[in-house]
Amino acid sequence: MLYLVPSPIGNLGDITYRAVEVLRTADLILAEDTRTSAVLLRHYGIGQPLTAYHQHNEHRIVDGLVEQLKAGKTMALLTDAGTPGVSDPGFLLVRAAVRADIQVTCLPGATAFVPALVNSGIPMNRFVFEGFLPLKKGRQTLLKQLAEESRTLVLYESPLRLLKTLAELITWLGADRPCCVSRELTKLFEENRRGTLQEVHDYFREKGSVKGEIVIVVGPPAP
Repeated sequence: MLYLVPSPIGNLGDITYRAVEVLRTADLILAEDTRTSAVLLRHYGIGQPLTAYHQHNEHRIVDGLVEQLKAGKTMALLTDAGTPGVSDPGFLLVRAAVRADIQVTCLPGATAFVPALVNSGIPMNRFVFEGFLPLKKGRQTLLKQLAEESRTLVLYESPLRLLKTLAELITWLGADRPCCVSRELTKLFEENRRGTLQEVHDYFREKGSVKGEIVIVVGPPAP
């Protein structure tokens, strides 16, 4: 059995009872960053074996993990924050497990884009999640495609690239599109900045440096 276990995106209290139980009974916990996951596991008194599973080693170790699963081990996959596989490692192992007829279960739980979308005040009946935009190759092509999109857009971004991405969205989508930038979700200094793309860009330009993982929600064009 392979369990995909969502981990809190900030507040350690945002984990389900079921997730804690799965982590306590797993034969092995796979962690994107063992140091980050160790904080969560210590908080809940979980002492199961822990090993690293991330984008730099997943291709090398995935076959061995599948063999352990086929031998009867139960594993729980954790990423640093949120649900494994959503802009985080996980897909490669899930695909390999499914192909090997291993049971895969994903627990419901934390993921950053859902609260950001819901509290944005922007229509959410139809939306498209793009995760992180490509850094170089394909970036302009994707932005051109998104300019034709009629649904609400949801993106992830890092603090260092926030202003650049907002400026590009203004160029491709228009300065007046409704926008909400959420950061530090569930934490003490959570911030949700709403306005037009131009207003939100200007706010963060004046604010200067920002911290925390960021979700950008952009509303659809006016009819």
